[in-house]
Amino acid sequence: MSTEAENRFEEIKQIFIKYLEEHSLRKTPERFAIMEEIYNRGGHFDVESLYINMKNKNYRVSRATVYNTLDLLLECGLITKHQFGKNLALYEKSYGFKQHDHLICRECNKILEFCDPRVEKIKQMVEEFYDFTIEDHSLHFYGKCNNEECEGKQKKEVKPAE
Repeated sequence: MSTEAENRFEEIKQIFIKYLEEHSLRKTPERFAIMEEIYNRGGHFDVESLYINMKNKNYRVSRATVYNTLDLLLECGLITKHQFGKNLALYEKSYGFKQHDHLICRECNKILEFCDPRVEKIKQMVEEFYDFTIEDHSLHFYGKCNNEECEGKQKKEVKPAE
């Protein structure tokens, strides 16, 4: 881990410690292991994949501990929860990452992230017009991948019988 990454992780850890102390919650090794696992992985994840990953690395955590820790990390702003039109909730780390929006393929469920400065300008215009302070936003576009590599298209292809 680079010095910059170590410093960022220490910042994240301190935010979590402060939150736990302010709410008189225990600072357990399991909670910090879960937080570290999240910040060492990329992209979106669900509870089950995080839990299995932790178990595969021989961490002694229960599903309940994973769920409870995710709730705490959500409350202190270190992760974000998404519901991309499916029943499955997905999470992603949020501290130190710029605001971004999502494209979701309905064929293969692939999630693409994008950042467009025009969205920020629209947000500012809405704030001014409605005299409203926007603290956060979520923008999701649903559709279909237009490329041949779309996993959903590959699954639906039926090969003729020989």
